[in-house]
Amino acid sequence: MTSEGSINDVEKRWRDPAAVRAAAKYVGIVIILAIMALAATAVWRSLLAGVLVPGILFAGGIGAFVRTIQVWRADGVWVIWQAAGWILLALAVFFLGVPFAVR
Repeated sequence: MTSEGSINDVEKRWRDPAAVRAAAKYVGIVIILAIMALAATAVWRSLLAGVLVPGILFAGGIGAFVRTIQVWRADGVWVIWQAAGWILLALAVFFLGVPFAVR
């Protein structure tokens, strides 16, 4: 026996333009904040700003995963937020070297 939620996951009817816009806006805001920290790192050669770049992206990824769980519990289209979380975490790993570039 399967519940209604697992049937929806298997059928993969995950079209929700409003959720895509919300997740894209969230990812865009987090990336803009990280770019601002990266610019501050380049201008002031600040180690704190350098640490903030992957930190902002990591916190944004965790926030997207929290939103994933909230949407999943509400039987919504949760995979959009999961993708946003993975994108932000991948960027956080990519930018882990920024603090080491500050001399």
